[in-house]
Amino acid sequence: MKIAKLVLCLIFLPLAAIPQEKPISIQAGTVLDGRGNVLHNVRIAIQNGKILRVEEARAYAAGTPTYNLDGFTVLPGWIDVHVHITWHFGPNGKAEDKNETPEAATLAAAGNAWTTLMAGFTTIQSLGAPEDKDLRDAIARGDIPGPRIITALNPIDDAKLTPGQIRESVRKLKTDGADVVKIFASKSIRDGGGQTLSDEQLEAACGEAKAQGLRAVVHAYRSAIRAATLAGCSEIEHGTYATDDDLRLMAEHGTFFDPQIGLVIHNYFDNKARFLGIGNYTEEGFAKMQEVLPMNQAMFKRALAIKGLKIVFGTDAVAGAHGRNAEEFIYRAQDGQDSLDAMVAANSRAAESLNLQNEIGAIAAGMQADIIALDGDPLKDITAVRRVVFVMKAGTVYKNVVAVH
Repeated sequence: MKIAKLVLCLIFLPLAAIPQEKPISIQAGTVLDGRGNVLHNVRIAIQNGKILRVEEARAYAAGTPTYNLDGFTVLPGWIDVHVHITWHFGPNGKAEDKNETPEAATLAAAGNAWTTLMAGFTTIQSLGAPEDKDLRDAIARGDIPGPRIITALNPIDDAKLTPGQIRESVRKLKTDGADVVKIFASKSIRDGGGQTLSDEQLEAACGEAKAQGLRAVVHAYRSAIRAATLAGCSEIEHGTYATDDDLRLMAEHGTFFDPQIGLVIHNYFDNKARFLGIGNYTEEGFAKMQEVLPMNQAMFKRALAIKGLKIVFGTDAVAGAHGRNAEEFIYRAQDGQDSLDAMVAANSRAAESLNLQNEIGAIAAGMQADIIALDGDPLKDITAVRRVVFVMKAGTVYKNVVAVH
């Protein structure tokens, strides 16, 4: 739909600002409910940050909706299960600036959170950095606007730790307030991606995470994919070099799979000068990313053909990619993913991977009122994901672009 004139309404309110004594309502002509269903001509009733009802609009014929989104596609706020929300380009223009002040870094992270929310992502899993904790808590208190943040704080990546020490590290993460455990079981893809943690170490990490009531998300390539799956880890990240046997094993074990198909590597290419020279961001490292890009695309196509494999939506968004998370939908569609399934991957399936399927990821009674709207239909034109015109999180509207004819 072509918009004649845009009126932008950005509301900066604490999430718990004013209790809604009366329900508010959204009129929607087309709703993708997050669970794979397409609804038409409905009213969504919301009170105290939650969805009360989703009913046919004619039941409300006498009433005027609070928000009329009839000409847009309405769906649950998206969930990105893999970002690095504090990564940003410093005052020197690079992804690392040792002279940057803590205050500047804090403001940059808050800016990333705002930009991500404006792009329609109402929940993110940040994997992770210690700085995530204060940002998560500030957003949860309503001090600043941003998506709901689930964070791993510090990853487990030291191959010298004994299984006992790894278990203790997991317990400390729980004490420190981590929501999830991030485990590096492989080297970076820029260093070849070989397995770094032993099968025994992975069993200790994922076993202790489960004992502590935490999920375990594993950065894994090559042999580490199978090892992490057999260790009972919750989710595999990346998965480059996965064989069909690896993919089938994940499906058999109910392991969630979060491949990244395009955004993160293309973002590195687009901002090469800003990363080059930092750690393993070398010419050789960039050449390796160029080499694996088509491999990731081929692997994703094979993964789509594996029955029962639970593919979720994650971008690995780093500096330069925040707010552009939805570009990953476009890459996935180009590589063969059905557009409705791509939406489910970022809604109810992503929520299930976070153990939050009863709270977010669907437009249904009892769920959090995380609701977005697109100018266009992503089932017909996947680029509609770039045109987010309405963002509500937990019943508070943060973005409302209204067409005035």
